[in-house]
Amino acid sequence: MARPCVEPFLHEPSSTFSYVIWDPETRRAAVIDPVLDFDLPSGRARHQSADAILAYVRENALTVDWILETHAHADHLTAAPYIKQAVGGKIAIGEGIQTVQGRFKTLFNLSDDALIADGRDFDHLFCDRETFRVGNLQGRVIATPGHTSDSVSYLFNDTLFVGDTLFMPDYGTARCDFPGGDARLLYQSIQRLFALPDTTRMFLCHDYPPDGRDFECETTVLAQKERNIHVGPGMSEDQFVELRTARDAKLPVPKLIIPSVQVNICAGRLPEPEENGVSYLKLPLDVF
Repeated sequence: MARPCVEPFLHEPSSTFSYVIWDPETRRAAVIDPVLDFDLPSGRARHQSADAILAYVRENALTVDWILETHAHADHLTAAPYIKQAVGGKIAIGEGIQTVQGRFKTLFNLSDDALIADGRDFDHLFCDRETFRVGNLQGRVIATPGHTSDSVSYLFNDTLFVGDTLFMPDYGTARCDFPGGDARLLYQSIQRLFALPDTTRMFLCHDYPPDGRDFECETTVLAQKERNIHVGPGMSEDQFVELRTARDAKLPVPKLIIPSVQVNICAGRLPEPEENGVSYLKLPLDVF
């Protein structure tokens, strides 16, 4: 089986990595976790980051089959609909999105006109262990809940995309204090990933470089098992839950969580314009 080609794209304002993964034999491709440039003070959306992905797709004569979300992100808005409109592809996420939609539909008090919490906004919902193809590459879905209920990782041969489940070994693991988060589940999900071959390439959705090091997006299963500061050697499940819970209690709320979640649970679909032609997002008070 051919090794996938992987091209990362860094959205530095949110410390997010998006990816284009493609089969060198057929030039079929998938886009993973694309970012919409969103300015919170003005409420304006731009597409510079997504346009860089599109330029790469076109320059390499790629055909996009999938736009894969690792979960409904809370720190950036997805550009999946923009990518789909430009080059096609099915927008897909883990089937746990239905739980996430139901939870946040209640929190934001959304009507059925705004959201039906059955995943229909997405073109496909993946179940755990489901397989799919990108050209001659076979992808496999690994459910990795804990950070969120809908978190999944995507494995292509020796190449793994873990979303927010893990960060670089010197930064640790994802927070678990969002609605539906569960530190014990996260630990168990990470053990599933650690059961993969040590040489598996692991690509991350975020990097928050400590001590001035450069941004990095790639590590290995072995490096995580040996050096991750939260789940490295000797860390038991109970110890991890204690560590993670204490750390989460001190973390600030992501600055884009309110617009991001409202848009991302709808696969990037913006609210319908009101009678004045303007779309609006809700701002719940004293909730987060």
